[in-house]
Amino acid sequence: MFYLIGLSGNCLILIIIKKTQSLHKPMYYFLSMLALMDLGLALCTLPTTLGIFWFKIRKIEFNACLTQMYFIHILSVMESSVLLAMAFDRFIAISNPLRYSSILTKSTIVKIGLAIVSRAVISLFPIPFLLKRLTYCGNNVLSHSFCFHPDIMKLACADIKVNILYGLIVILSTVGVDCVFIVLSYVLIIKTVVSLTTKGKCLKALNTCVSHICAVLIFFIPMIGLSFLHRFGNNVPPMVNIMVAYIYLIVPPVLNPIIYSIKSKQIRRAMLRTLWWKNDST
Repeated sequence: MFYLIGLSGNCLILIIIKKTQSLHKPMYYFLSMLALMDLGLALCTLPTTLGIFWFKIRKIEFNACLTQMYFIHILSVMESSVLLAMAFDRFIAISNPLRYSSILTKSTIVKIGLAIVSRAVISLFPIPFLLKRLTYCGNNVLSHSFCFHPDIMKLACADIKVNILYGLIVILSTVGVDCVFIVLSYVLIIKTVVSLTTKGKCLKALNTCVSHICAVLIFFIPMIGLSFLHRFGNNVPPMVNIMVAYIYLIVPPVLNPIIYSIKSKQIRRAMLRTLWWKNDST
């Protein structure tokens, strides 16, 4: 049910933004990127999760596992970068609304998108090779129904210090940096909002950020929690690890389309128009 809601919700967001001319704005272009990342994350984990729970397929070939792991981590880093880009978008819209369209032009958004993809691909490129060089022995049973870097490297009966160090560097230089800049963006947004003369303008400006704040929280809190559990949670029950991993990878793709549909009048109206047109056609 969760996968069905996540896939259909994000596909609907993409279709509506593409078809509705009034939504061809920087904010909604970044929302399209977020929907694409959520779709990718859902599709990456879908085959093995359904394979285990529906068909009792509990085996995966090693190279297929590395491929799944690589794309899960790439899409996670890309989603973090998209959330940072959306924070920058909100900061420009609130602090400099008259120059908003001239700063975030289509070419600028394309460059931001290419930078997001390049950073994720390059920073995570060595990870599969670092795992492939290790020797694995004993019982190769993963904790999750999908392949995750910390989970795989713990199965090795070799020195994994390089993997741990490189994984930590990647997390801090990507997700860690994004978190810092998102917080900084909101400090500047609050500073700008406080300087507004009327209370109505303050509330209206902050209301445009609510959806993004929710998206940030539902993505980063489980991600940080899972990272801490894998590194320091040796005495934590396995079920806690499993549940946090599912929340991290399945809940954001489900909730993001719902949150943006509820909070954005433009998207809600576009959805209603689409559904109304379908009903008329029927």
